[in-house]
Amino acid sequence: MVAMRVVDFLGAVIRRRGSPIKTSDQRDPVLAAIAAAEQEMLDDGIVAVGDICNTADTLEQKLAGRLCYHNFIETIGFVEQAAAARFEQSRAVYDRFGGRRSLVPHAPYSVSAGLFRLIAGLTGNRLLTMHNQETEEENAFFLSGEGDFLRLYAMLGVDVSFFRGTGKRSLESCLSYFNKQQTMILVHNVATGKEDLSTLPVGGPELYFCLCPNANLYIGDRLPDVELFVRQGCRMVVGTDSLASNRRLSVLEELKTLQRVFPWLDTARLLGWATLNGARALQMEEGLGSFSTGKKPGLVLLTGLDGDRLAVGTTASRII
Repeated sequence: MVAMRVVDFLGAVIRRRGSPIKTSDQRDPVLAAIAAAEQEMLDDGIVAVGDICNTADTLEQKLAGRLCYHNFIETIGFVEQAAAARFEQSRAVYDRFGGRRSLVPHAPYSVSAGLFRLIAGLTGNRLLTMHNQETEEENAFFLSGEGDFLRLYAMLGVDVSFFRGTGKRSLESCLSYFNKQQTMILVHNVATGKEDLSTLPVGGPELYFCLCPNANLYIGDRLPDVELFVRQGCRMVVGTDSLASNRRLSVLEELKTLQRVFPWLDTARLLGWATLNGARALQMEEGLGSFSTGKKPGLVLLTGLDGDRLAVGTTASRII
């Protein structure tokens, strides 16, 4: 049942791309929604964002410089014959962004081998991100070419009869396209297990595992095995996914959920994931993420603490 919910969500989101946004604002509704989302992040104490982009709609807002952005231009296309065309479509969006930018794969199940190679081989494409193992059905699809993901492709009208599976789980099936000069932020990781962490390629990219617990609970009512990641010494960061799967773009709300579900997670560890680890993952640690000479990380006052715990009554009341 959980896997079916994930597939249904993915199908609905992809089908709704490009649908009009309803708003009472007299400005362009898309631009108004973008501005409102950025203001929400500022109000919640966020100073840097790794933003996955499908269009250049956010560019005008970002040029104001209110937040530090790394723009991840997302590429999608599972049919091999379309790899070059899909790459060029995303490259056109990529070319419109200056500054910190990357061209990245959407997910293992939505990017062909040829498209992976084009992404990995793009000059200067060192910082990457990818949705990873949101459900066990993703692993099943790669192991055998079967499972509920076939229903997703049917919903989207994509013929994947050519795919027979790789005999490997999804992360192992695609991570070898990338090298040790690259960094990969893996997002979600709900169905990432010990077997995945034990098969990471030698000479592969530096990995960060991004947790988006509120989105995971909304989409599939299941969270990653956080204890496994901590036990294995993985680099951890925290994200929000997007407003398609979350009611707020608040990292603090994500930390509260993590501590509620995993009470053994102490506040100091969680704040480290949200600050210095996040800055390192986005390669912004020279200016953000911790207090030291020359940095301007910003300061957030947290009130309503229950002792040293975030889980009860904590709010980000104001930004100093």
